[in-house]
Amino acid sequence: MTFASPLTAPSNVSHVAATFASSRVLRKSNTNAKRTAVSNAVAEAAENKTKEDTAARPVYPFSAIIGQEEMKFAAIMNIIDPNIGGIMVMGDRGTGKSTTVRSLVDLLPLIDVVKDDPFMSSPTDPNLMSPDVLAAFRAGENFETVKVPINMVDLPLGATEDRVCGTIDIEKALTEGTKAFEPGLLAKANRGILYVDEVNLLDDHLVDVLLDSAASGWNTVEREGISICHPARFILIGSGNPEEGELRPQLLDRFGMHAQIKTVKLPEERVRVVEERTAFDTSPKEFRDKYKEEQDQVIGKLSAARSLLPSVEVPMDIRLKISQVCAELDVDGLRGDLVTTRAARAAAAYRGSTEVTDEDVYSIITLCLRHRLRKDPMATIDEGTKVLEVFSSVFGYDSEE
Repeated sequence: MTFASPLTAPSNVSHVAATFASSRVLRKSNTNAKRTAVSNAVAEAAENKTKEDTAARPVYPFSAIIGQEEMKFAAIMNIIDPNIGGIMVMGDRGTGKSTTVRSLVDLLPLIDVVKDDPFMSSPTDPNLMSPDVLAAFRAGENFETVKVPINMVDLPLGATEDRVCGTIDIEKALTEGTKAFEPGLLAKANRGILYVDEVNLLDDHLVDVLLDSAASGWNTVEREGISICHPARFILIGSGNPEEGELRPQLLDRFGMHAQIKTVKLPEERVRVVEERTAFDTSPKEFRDKYKEEQDQVIGKLSAARSLLPSVEVPMDIRLKISQVCAELDVDGLRGDLVTTRAARAAAAYRGSTEVTDEDVYSIITLCLRHRLRKDPMATIDEGTKVLEVFSSVFGYDSEE
C-alpha cells in the first residue's frame, strides 16, 4: 500500500489554494487601488478648493494703503529691479505689514514661462531653467510658453524642510516604482516673491536653507537617492515685530532693503484707516473699483520704469560718493555699495530719468544701509539718522535739509 507524503498536497487542493491566493491578491490590489484613487481625489479636490479660495480672495489695493511710505517705496524699487534683493519690514503689530506685502500681487508684471513646468522656467534664459527644460533647450527643442503673473509664495513658520526644498515623489515611487522629484516652495517661488511673515521666529534650519538659496540663486537637493539642482531666484520679503526677537545677522544682511513701520499717531489718520478697511471688508469689489484708476496709474508708471531701467546711468562721482558713505559707516563687505547703486538706478527710472542724481541716492540710502551697520549699544541716535548724517557730509548737504 502506498501512502501519500504529508508534505505533498493533492493537485485539486493546490489548484483551489492557488485560486484563493490569486483572488485574495487581486482583492487586495483592487482595495489599494481604490484607496489610492480616493486619496488622490481628496487631495486634488483640496488643492482645487485652495486654488479657488485663493483666486476668489480679494486683495487690498496698493494705492489705498495709507502711510507706510518707506515700505511702499522699497516695494516699488524691488518690483522695478528684482536684483536689489528684497525687503525686510520691521514694525509694530497690527500696522498692516502683511496687507501691504500681499497688495503687491496686483502690481507684479506678467512673465513668460514654459507651459506646465513646476519650476517657472524661462523659455530663453538658461540660468532660469529647470534641468529637464535646460536639456531640451540645449537639444534645440521648441517650448510652448504662456504668460503668467509673478508668483507670491507664502512660507509658513511651521513648514518642513522637505516642503520647502522638495523631496522624493512618494506617489510615483509607490505606483510606478520610479524615483522622481516633487518640487517644493523654492521651486514655486523661482522668478517670483517669497514672503515670510514673522521671519524673526523662523526655525534655524529653514533660515539656513533660505540663506543658501538667496546667496546662490539655486536650490540643491540631495536626499533619498534624489540629486537635483534647480534655479531658485526670488525676491525675499520678510516682516516681523522687533519685540518678538532679533533676526540673525546672516539673514538680515541678505535683504536688500530694510523698512521700519510705526503705528499711526494722528487720530484723523487712524479713523481714516479704520473706515477704509471697514469699507473693503463690507464690499471688496466696489472698494477695488473705487481705486482702479489709481492702481492703473501706478502699474503704468512701474511698467515705464522697468523699460527705462537698462538705460539709466550712474555718474562716476556719485558711485565714488556711495562707496565713501559705506566706508565711513564701516559697512562690512561690498553688498551695501552694490544694493545702493542698484536702488538709485531704480529710483531714477521711477522718476523717469536716465541719469542718477543726488536726490535719487538720498531717497534710498537709508533703506539700503540702515540694517548693515554694526550694533552700538551706547549709540544715542538710530541707524537711519546716522546714515543720513554721513550722506549729508559726503554729498555736501547740510544735515538739517
